Amino acid sequence: MVDAFRRLFIANRGEVAARIGRTCEALGITAVYAVSEADADAAYVNGRETVIIGPGRASESYLDPERIVQAAVQSGCTALHPGWGFLSENPLLVSLCETHGVTFIGPPAHVMHLMGKKTPAKRAMAQAGLTLIPGSDGVLADASAALECAQTVGLPVLLKAESGGGGRGMRIVREMDGLKAAYDEASAEAAAAFSDPRMYLEKLVERGRHIEIQVLADRYGHVVHVGERDCTVQRNHQKLIEESPAPGLDPSERAKTLDAAVEAAQRIGYVGAGTMEFLLDAEGTLRFMEMNTRLQVEHSVSEMCSGIDLVEQQIRVAAGHRLPFTQEGVRLSGHAIGSRINAGDPYDGFRPAPGTITRWVSPRGPGIRVDTHVTDGYTVPPFYDSLLCKVIAHGADRAQAIDRMIAALDALVCEGVPTTVPMHIAILRSHAFRENAYDTGGIPGWPPKE
Repeated sequence: MVDAFRRLFIANRGEVAARIGRTCEALGITAVYAVSEADADAAYVNGRETVIIGPGRASESYLDPERIVQAAVQSGCTALHPGWGFLSENPLLVSLCETHGVTFIGPPAHVMHLMGKKTPAKRAMAQAGLTLIPGSDGVLADASAALECAQTVGLPVLLKAESGGGGRGMRIVREMDGLKAAYDEASAEAAAAFSDPRMYLEKLVERGRHIEIQVLADRYGHVVHVGERDCTVQRNHQKLIEESPAPGLDPSERAKTLDAAVEAAQRIGYVGAGTMEFLLDAEGTLRFMEMNTRLQVEHSVSEMCSGIDLVEQQIRVAAGHRLPFTQEGVRLSGHAIGSRINAGDPYDGFRPAPGTITRWVSPRGPGIRVDTHVTDGYTVPPFYDSLLCKVIAHGADRAQAIDRMIAALDALVCEGVPTTVPMHIAILRSHAFRENAYDTGGIPGWPPKE
């Protein structure tokens, strides 16, 4: 058992809740699961302690920080893990935990607040030596200021919400005449989604690659990186496939940016697991975009290459332990690829597919890991993200990892609802993906040619 923690509250659902629970059990910690009424009978919480925190609608359950902390306190938990999504990057949740004597598994509230606002985050990262994407020096006063900035950096540009994420509050502008309308639309969307209409502007880096660096830090200023991941394959700014290490990245640029990311995390007093996201431009330069102050969905590929349980280290760090290894002790080997499989029909515009899964078989095999909460009879609720599982394949090299992933996806059985498996197989089999000849401009191998 980790010192100080006997009971830990999991303030999340589905695959991430099941993932955190597995590590809790391995550490001898009793996990208490937050569940909405829609998740109360889900198989992944059968036989485990649960607290019903509200109706199926997320705004009345998983997105209510007061309910979450009240449930943690009343169930006798001394620690809380937010997972990812929902309230995982909400400083109010951190502050409420601190007020009520519950240890938050993540960074301090002031660090989360700093990195949650894009402008101060970028300034902090620039001071640490990371290269930024050219753009506005802070938030824009109005559409006129956006126009002036766009004239300076040159078209095309990207308008982004100061408090945004997940592609909301974001617009690409290719013509000056359309900038004001795009600004107004993005600002209104940001106000509705994040209660913050403020915008900033960046030069649009086209035909680039999306790279992110995994960092891990303890309370004593010791920070390490756990390599980088390539997350270029996306649809509507949602990641589909991730891999580590990033193929084709210049070794010197890689080493320089990894070192700078560690220094940046030290400078801001980061604690726990976090991810710094970059765009790799056409010249091969990694340019900082933002930092996610939480565990990432795609952390599994880093675990496969390093052998480090990132959730375990998060918990130990929160309990006051030092990281048990130095940077030299982080040994990365082989190549890992992760596929996120959702309930939805890729042949019908990715139409959501809530419903009951009548039969489920997870694939097995050398180098294969499946993170899932799904079993036979699981009902996919209509209220949340439709992620069913993550399939991770590890191999001695990238080619072996791809082959193992294709075999695993071929063996995955899901009856009752359509899944995105066919799209993933098409991507992995495509010449563009295998030859690493793709960028953020499209999905390699999809849609399939007729």
